Amino acid sequence: MHIPLLVLARIQDLTLGGATVTDEGTSGAMATSAEVVTRDVSIFELLLSGGWYIMLPLAIMSFFALFIFFERSMAIRKAAKEDKDFMAKLKDYLSAGNLDSAQNLCEQSGTPIARMLHKGIARIGKPLKDISTSIENVGKLEIYNLEKNLSTLATIAGAAPMIGFLGTVIGMVNVFLDMESAGMVRVDDISSGTKQAMITTIVGLIVGIIAYMAYNHLVSRVSKVIHMMEASSLEFIDILEEPAR
Repeated sequence: MHIPLLVLARIQDLTLGGATVTDEGTSGAMATSAEVVTRDVSIFELLLSGGWYIMLPLAIMSFFALFIFFERSMAIRKAAKEDKDFMAKLKDYLSAGNLDSAQNLCEQSGTPIARMLHKGIARIGKPLKDISTSIENVGKLEIYNLEKNLSTLATIAGAAPMIGFLGTVIGMVNVFLDMESAGMVRVDDISSGTKQAMITTIVGLIVGIIAYMAYNHLVSRVSKVIHMMEASSLEFIDILEEPAR
């Protein structure tokens, strides 16, 4: 009676020990399989994977967008420079009949408003309609100079996302071509084309969004300058009409 019990206990010990070893082996395998190999990729390498024929136009467009934004920002800031005493001094000179001093004041100011009113001062003595027309013509030229290259910025804002989507289509075509040549679907076969599609879309949208925001910002600043020009021209006409009242 004692021998079978001892044998049974021995068998249980061996079974439990084997289970323990098996569990340890399984956990070790799971720990090994859970290890993920990571690879650092630079932004430059990531951008190059989008394809130079797509990324190069986007890079050129982003450069021009930044150049136009900063160049127009400085030009508009200079045009929006406002001398609070300018109109008061101009009114004093015109009231005193000192047209030469009024013209010198406009030349020293060098703003679109000053150049516009300088033309109006040179037309003093003619009908107010002719003076107003000459001021309006100069104002149109000044507005044209302020809006220079803004259309290019708007074109970049619209074209950059479309170029990015073109890269997306090309990348997906490459995916299907790789799948067709491989004969079976594997991650290695579709990763290159998929990565190209995603990167070109992202870069195109980023360039387009930045250009669009820059365009709207510059347009709003130009609108403020135009409003200032219109207000100054109306005030100038009022100054000329004062003696006749």
